[in-house]
Amino acid sequence: MSTENNPTTINTEKKLSEEPDVSLVAEDDVSRSSQNEASEELKKVDSNAVEENNYYTNLPESLQHLTHDELKALEKTAIRKVDWRLLPMMAFIYILNFLDRNNIASARLGSLEKDLNLQGNQYQVCISILFVGYILFQIPGNMILNKVGRPSIFVSVVLFGWGACATAMGGVQNYAGLAATRVFLGVAESAFFGGALMILSLWYDKKTLASRNSLLFIGNPLSAAFSGLLAAGFLKMDGMAGIAGWRWLFIIEGGITVLTVPFAYFILPDKPANTKFLNAMEKEIIQWKLRRDLGDVDHSDTEARVTTWEGFKLAIKDVKMWMICGQVSFLAASKGITNFFPTIVATLNYSSTVTLILTAPPYLLVVPVSYYWAKHADKTGERTFHIIITLALLAVSYVLVVATTNFGARYFGMVLMMPTSLSAYVIAMTWMSNTCPRPPAKRAVALALMIGLCNSPFTWTPFLYPTNDGPRYTKAMVCNMAFAVLSMVLVILLRIRLMMLNKRIANGTMNWQKELGKGNDGSKIDADFRYLY
Repeated sequence: MSTENNPTTINTEKKLSEEPDVSLVAEDDVSRSSQNEASEELKKVDSNAVEENNYYTNLPESLQHLTHDELKALEKTAIRKVDWRLLPMMAFIYILNFLDRNNIASARLGSLEKDLNLQGNQYQVCISILFVGYILFQIPGNMILNKVGRPSIFVSVVLFGWGACATAMGGVQNYAGLAATRVFLGVAESAFFGGALMILSLWYDKKTLASRNSLLFIGNPLSAAFSGLLAAGFLKMDGMAGIAGWRWLFIIEGGITVLTVPFAYFILPDKPANTKFLNAMEKEIIQWKLRRDLGDVDHSDTEARVTTWEGFKLAIKDVKMWMICGQVSFLAASKGITNFFPTIVATLNYSSTVTLILTAPPYLLVVPVSYYWAKHADKTGERTFHIIITLALLAVSYVLVVATTNFGARYFGMVLMMPTSLSAYVIAMTWMSNTCPRPPAKRAVALALMIGLCNSPFTWTPFLYPTNDGPRYTKAMVCNMAFAVLSMVLVILLRIRLMMLNKRIANGTMNWQKELGKGNDGSKIDADFRYLY
């Protein structure tokens, strides 16, 4: 039978001719997928290129003739110069600050309590009483620094003050004398740390501030690490020239602080605008970075006219400032173990010399861990989870210390304790400068309030460590875990708050007068400004 006129055959052939080739379709899909992926990659590259090219905008006239690469090189050179001029001296001074404040913990391992006939909780009182003056003079100290505007003079004066007090502790004869010198030491030391955070915020933007703050904080673990080693040596001088070892400890370490004063005066710079170690274009690029960080689009300095009293009122009305103060205060309470760390390590039942040596490794580990963690926070622009992760590990360290008396497990917990607490501390404190960046008077007060409040737990945390609670110190460790959890809660609440504020900025409903003061409607704030969280 012929098939030429058979309708069934014709329809079948027609369907077959219309059916697509499956292999060709698959190849076409793969080709399109590859093209789409390539297109996406090109978009990412183009986006990154556009973002990089748009970085150097709103430049001052003196820098507008430079190419992108020249500006990048100029910025890198200027920051490197600032790093080498500012950070080593500030970190060294912070080492002395921490050393003179906490060497009483090492002196206790000598004959301090016996020679001064300290009874009951008098040693704990001498530790906590320092923070009375330390807390009360935080805000006046930063307000004076903001008013004076000369960090080199300000730091030198307070450095001499606490160095003299620290040296005088070597001559006290009784409990009253030790308590009095500790009060004055707290007053003198109070102005440095809040001032140091403010000084660094005068030089570094939010993309570099956390890592630079971590380099300042390196003074904390280094002083703690070497204080044990130095104390071991000074306590061996017991009886030399008829002077007890713990007295040598105070005299020598306080004397080093006093001798540092002239170096601080001549090395520390003041502000980018009036410094002498940068050339004109380097000064301009540093100041431009700071203005860009604040979202200042017209290069104005009108906010500098906000008085310290107006800055104080703005700060205490700012909810997010109190959230940071709260989280840092709970974190500080959790790390109140610092003043008793040699005592905790002593529960491992080694000699006083070995105990002091064993305190060094945990603090030395803080240096690389806190720096790279802060650097990663700067690189990603993230704050919340960098703090929460370290707080969770800190809570684990307290569990290890309280759960067993096994040497390996307990010492591992002690080693974990220091880098996690300090890493969280660095980023949390940097968050204040990121969250309350302007006006300068408000930032100064906010930083001082934070330092004052976060040190307030040290007035009562010493009483969580009575001698008869050793070796586990269960009450203290449980409290420390609770404080870490409360700090995490406030971190999350602050993140939610900042997300809400960023949405208001994006849709134009942000109340800038509440943030910056009367007369500031936000018109000078760059549209791309956002809070970090």
